[in-house]
Amino acid sequence: MLVVTTPDGLRDVAELIRVGRDREAAERGATGRGSEKEQTMTQTLTADALASIKEKQQATWSSGNYAVIGTTLQMMGEHLCEAVDVCAGWKVLDVAAGNGNASLAAARRGCDVVATDYVGDLLERAQRRADADGVPLTTQIADAEDLPFEDATFDVALSTVGVMFTPDPARAVRELIRVVRPGGRIGLANWTPEGFVGRMFKIVGQHVPPPAGVPSPLQWGTEPRLEELLGGDCDLVVNRRYHTFRFRSAVDYFETFKAFYGPLVKAFAALDEPGRRSLTDQLVGLADECKRKDNPALSVDAEYLEVVATRH
Repeated sequence: MLVVTTPDGLRDVAELIRVGRDREAAERGATGRGSEKEQTMTQTLTADALASIKEKQQATWSSGNYAVIGTTLQMMGEHLCEAVDVCAGWKVLDVAAGNGNASLAAARRGCDVVATDYVGDLLERAQRRADADGVPLTTQIADAEDLPFEDATFDVALSTVGVMFTPDPARAVRELIRVVRPGGRIGLANWTPEGFVGRMFKIVGQHVPPPAGVPSPLQWGTEPRLEELLGGDCDLVVNRRYHTFRFRSAVDYFETFKAFYGPLVKAFAALDEPGRRSLTDQLVGLADECKRKDNPALSVDAEYLEVVATRH
C-alpha cells in the first residue's frame, strides 16, 4: 500500500518550497550561516521563482514514464549500496528516489528504508516493486531541499541520479547532512559532464535552454564541486563507474527516451519540426558515436561518479 504524507499538511510543491525558504531565512538570520555564493543564489532565485522552477521540474519528471528508463538503472542502486556498505537494520533514506532502485537495493539488504520523491506516481511504482519483491518499504512525498525529518534520523542517505537535479544544490546537501547521524554515510551516483548522459543533456540544452539562474546538475558529477558541497562536513571517497545502456540500435535508444524520459518528452514537445529533426539527428549520432564497436546491438557505457561521504 502506498504511504504518502506531506509535512504539516502541505499539499503542493510550491508551498513546500516557500515554507523551506522561510525556515532557511530564519536560520540564517539567527546564526549568520550561508556562504556569499549561496546568498547570491538565494537572491537570484526568489522563493516564487524557485517554486515555479520546482513545479516545472515536477511536471517534467511526471511526463512520459520515467520508470521505464529508471528500471534499467537498477545496478547503480545495487553498486551504491555495496559501496556505502549498508548494514541490515540501518535506517536508510532514499532522496529523489524515483521508482526506487536504491530503495529496493537497501531493503533487500535488510535495511529500514524510506523512499522520498516529489512525484507520487513514481513512489507508487516503487511501492509496487517492493510488494512484488516481498520487502518492506515506506514512501513519502518530500522535497529534497526541505526534508520532513528530524536531525540525525538516518544512518544512511542515498540518491541515484536524483538529488543532482535540485535547483539549489547547497541547500539539498545541507538537508542530506542534517538528516544523517554523525558517522553516518551519504551515497550518491551522479552523471558526469563528459559521459554519455552528460553529453546528451548538453545536446538537449542547446535545443531547449534550461531555466536561467539554475546551476547545471552535471556539476554534481565533478570532484571539485563535490568537495565544495560536501568536503567541509564529510570525508569523501569518489570513484568513476559506468552504467551500460543496452538497446537494439541507436534509433531504438532515441525512440525509447523520447517516449518515456521526461526531459526529452518535454524538449521534443517544445520544439518545432526543424528543431525536432536536429535533436533527433544529434542524439542518434551521439549514441552511434559512443557505442561499443564490437557489439551488433547498441551498448553504451555511461560514466557516473559514485560518491561515499562519511559525516564528521
